[in-house]
Amino acid sequence: MIDFSLVAKYDRTGPRYTSYPTAPHFTEAFTAESFREEIRRTNAAKDAPPLSLYFHLPFCESVCFFCGCNVTFTSDRKRPEAYTESLVREMDAVAALVDRGRRVEQLHWGGGTPTFFRPEQMRALHEATRARFAFAPDAEVGLEVDPRETTEAHLQTLAALGFNRLSLGVQDFDPRVQKAVNRIQHEDLTRCTIAQARDEGFTSVSVDLIYGLPHQTEASFVTTIEKVLALDPDRVAVFNFAYLPEMIRHQKAIPKAALPSPGEKLAILRRASEALAAAGYRYVGMDHFAKPEDDLCRAQDDGRLTRNFQGYSTHGGCDLFAFGVSAISQVGRVYAQNHKNVHLYEARARADGFATQRGILLTPEDEIRREAILRLMCDFRLDTAAFGEKHGISFPAHFADALEALVPMERDGLLAFHGNLLEITPTGRYLIRNICMAFDARLAEKPGHPFSRTV
Repeated sequence: MIDFSLVAKYDRTGPRYTSYPTAPHFTEAFTAESFREEIRRTNAAKDAPPLSLYFHLPFCESVCFFCGCNVTFTSDRKRPEAYTESLVREMDAVAALVDRGRRVEQLHWGGGTPTFFRPEQMRALHEATRARFAFAPDAEVGLEVDPRETTEAHLQTLAALGFNRLSLGVQDFDPRVQKAVNRIQHEDLTRCTIAQARDEGFTSVSVDLIYGLPHQTEASFVTTIEKVLALDPDRVAVFNFAYLPEMIRHQKAIPKAALPSPGEKLAILRRASEALAAAGYRYVGMDHFAKPEDDLCRAQDDGRLTRNFQGYSTHGGCDLFAFGVSAISQVGRVYAQNHKNVHLYEARARADGFATQRGILLTPEDEIRREAILRLMCDFRLDTAAFGEKHGISFPAHFADALEALVPMERDGLLAFHGNLLEITPTGRYLIRNICMAFDARLAEKPGHPFSRTV
C-alpha cells in the first residue's frame, strides 16, 4: 500500500534527474569542439557502444497552454523542409566522426508535433537518417504524435519506414479541462488513431496524461483514466503539471485559481495510480506505468532500464546523439545541448554542422554519483557493497552526507537497508526524486532554481 500522507509530507521542488549533473549546471564554456573531442574519444574505444538517435521536431500550429517543451508555432507546412536541411548538416557532422559499424538500436522523434511534418517530409528525413547511420535489424523506432495532426497517410508512411512505437498526447478527456488548456481532442479521434496504428503494425502504443491541470477533479480524472484503459495502451504516463508561468510565458493563460489545490492534486494522483494498478499496470517509476510484459518492465527486471532526456529507456548502453533545436546529447562523459532558439540553431548547424550552445564534461565524482542516482531511479535498489567495489570506494564513507540525509526517510518508511542492500519501498518509489536529491552533491550550487514539484 502507498502511504500518500507521506507523499504529501515530502512534496517539494527538485530535479527530475533525466541527467546528472542536471541541465542548470551546463555551461557555455563547453563548446562544439569539446563535444567533437568526446565523440572522437568514445568512437576510438575498443568497446564503443551502439547508438541511440533523437530528433527534436519543434513545430506546432497552435499552443497548448500547459506545454513546457521547446516549440515553434507556425502554420507554414513547408517550414519542416528548411529545418530538415539543418538536421542533415548536423547528421553529416556527427556521422563523419562515428564508425559506421556502430549500429543504431533506438530512434525517437519528439516535439513539438512530429506529425506536423507531411508524410513526404517524414520520408525525406528518415531516408536521410538511414543513409548516414546503420540500423540494427530489431531497432526500436518510435515517435510522439498528436491525433489532431495525424492522418491515415501519416501512419501508413511511418509503418512503411519501420516505425514500431507510438506515443500519443491525451492529457485529459474532460471537455472543460481541454478548453482551459487550449487542446480540444475528442476521445473518438484518439481511439481512431490508436486503432489505425495497430492496424498498420505498430507494436507498442503509449498514452500521455497530465494531472494538476485547471478544473481537474479526482472524479473527472478517474473518468479519463477509465477511458484510457478502454483503449488498452501498452504504457501510460501520468505527468505532474509543472506550473511555471514565470519561465513559460503562455502558461500565464492558465489562471492559478483554476488549478487543483495540492491536496486535490495528490488525491488525483492516488486515484489514478490505484486505477492503473487495479488494471494490471506496473509502476515503473517517475510517472510511468506499463503492462508487466512490456519491454520497460522486462528491462527493469533485468537491471537494463535507464533514464535520459526522453524519459525511461531500455537502451542504456548507447551513446545518445540528439539532433535539432535545444536537443541534448549524452555521449561518454559529456552532455551537449544545442541552441534553444530555432533560428540560431539552424544558422549554426548549416555553418558548422554542430550547433552546441552549452554542456558539461563530467568529473569522475559526477560519474559515480550519476550511476548511483540512475540505478536508484531505475531499479529502486542499490547493492552498496558491489557499487563501492566497482568504483573503488567505501560506499558508507563516500556517501556519508547522503546516508545521513536518508535517515529521516528510512524512519518514515520510504527506504530500508537490508545489510548492504538499499531498497526503496512502494511509498518511497513515488518520492524517488527526493531520495536521489540526497546523492546530488551539486544541488546547493543552484539555490532557488525553479524546478518542478516532486509530486
